[in-house]
Amino acid sequence: MSNRIALLASALALSALLPWIPAIAQDPAAASTSGAPAAADQPLTRVRFVTDWKAQAPLGGFYQAMARGFYADAGLAVDLIQGGPSVNVPILLGAHEVDFGVASNSFIPLNMVQAGIQATAVAAIFQKDPQVLITHPREDVRSIADMRGLPIMISDAGVASHWVWLKAKFGFSDRQIRKYTFNLAPFLADPRAIQQGYVTSEPYEIEQASGVAPQVFLLADDDYPSYGTLIMATDRLIQTRPEVVQAFVTASIAGWHDYLNGDPAPGNALIQAANPEMTDAVLDGAIAAINRYELVHSGDAQSGGIGTMTDVRWQAFFTTMAGYGVYRPDLDWQRAYRLDFIPSAP
Repeated sequence: MSNRIALLASALALSALLPWIPAIAQDPAAASTSGAPAAADQPLTRVRFVTDWKAQAPLGGFYQAMARGFYADAGLAVDLIQGGPSVNVPILLGAHEVDFGVASNSFIPLNMVQAGIQATAVAAIFQKDPQVLITHPREDVRSIADMRGLPIMISDAGVASHWVWLKAKFGFSDRQIRKYTFNLAPFLADPRAIQQGYVTSEPYEIEQASGVAPQVFLLADDDYPSYGTLIMATDRLIQTRPEVVQAFVTASIAGWHDYLNGDPAPGNALIQAANPEMTDAVLDGAIAAINRYELVHSGDAQSGGIGTMTDVRWQAFFTTMAGYGVYRPDLDWQRAYRLDFIPSAP
């Protein structure tokens, strides 16, 4: 396999993509912190933060940190820009159009090292990647292994990430791939269909549309080794203003703790203002899934706290994927992350 998941194979030619970047800066869905500075004689430091998808509960801790004033208390004025299908987080980081961004999975920081983009993962909010495979209730599929040889709807991004792992671990073949366009209609119309999804969204939407709970297979439960919802910071900011990076990470983690363990209403109000499709029921269902599947509090986070990453976990991920031919063995994989900004668990 020849580096098929190089997400940014042409990313070094940033200038070709820059013309559309200023439009992001004018995004009317961007939210900003407000409130008094942490100290009367000390202005807030303004930073720009872009998420990997539209406002929703799997990003709720960041919105909670804004709504509850955690960023402002940390001395930061945060412009929170919601992502979407046309927003390329690595490119925005590489062009220094934003200071922080969300990486959906562990592939992205490594892909950025491979592409020479100067940004680094500084915390991982999800210990488990939320990726799932979904089927209708059926007797012949009781595990991921049972799906070998069957048609599966996978997105382009999925083909470049978790599909690589599925092929290596379960013997899946590219002949199984059918295009997933984030439209549930093909799945709902075909009782034999299988598709990818996020445990926090598609299963709920399918049950609401069909009245029947689908079968859900979380890849992480079969040892898929990726982190999820990683906080990325530009290397320039890390080198010149490490205290800003520390403040952002600490306030974000406080937001996630409050969102999942306290009253999520303040964060949800900001989410709904940015993305009116997020009803109370959708948000409640997603929060329940985050907690039920222990996306945030499992694994090393049980002892290290929210945001924890470890050298052991990163090395295992890299070694596994390099063994599958995704990365060359001599890639400087330790450039993809830093552990020194993660606060110690209380």
